[in-house]
Amino acid sequence: MLVLILGLVLFLGVHSVRIFADAWRMRMIKRLGEGPWKGLYSLASLAGFVLVIVGYGLTRQSPVDLWNPPTGLKHLATLFTIPAFVLLAAAYVPGNAIRAKLRHPMVLGTKLWAFAHLLANGRLGDVVLFGAFLLWAILEFRALRQRDRAEGKAYPAGSAGATMAAVAVGLAAWAGFAFWAHGAWIGVRPFG
Repeated sequence: MLVLILGLVLFLGVHSVRIFADAWRMRMIKRLGEGPWKGLYSLASLAGFVLVIVGYGLTRQSPVDLWNPPTGLKHLATLFTIPAFVLLAAAYVPGNAIRAKLRHPMVLGTKLWAFAHLLANGRLGDVVLFGAFLLWAILEFRALRQRDRAEGKAYPAGSAGATMAAVAVGLAAWAGFAFWAHGAWIGVRPFG
């Protein structure tokens, strides 16, 4: 559990610098330069991500069951991951209406993904992993919205074509992950 927690602190901590220490971040960028800052940020993120993967794998070897979710919650979780993937795609497909309306679809997708996995899993390692991501996404979304308001940031309206592309990419990514990658990479097949 310690490796998982260390990984989460490092990975989510790096991704929380703008929430809790934006002035320090700006000083570091000025001191180091943008390229070196991004390099250090990327290395710390990668190290945290690797620790999260290894730590979560270790918790699965010695699981601590907190509860056994009913099958219905597992089906509901699968449904929640569909819009989570669409939101993730909307963060990257330029000019779509989903991003224009929601502003930060990746963070909202992370919320849905984490919440869905909390519904479907009742082990301590799952609660720590997905609960940490859900809490981070809630705080990050709030901070991003506050920053947008403070800066008066406007998002251009999206086109129907780009929106349909975001939905199509999200659905295709969801299908590939749900029917193949989740089982191949994580060892759990959402559809048996």
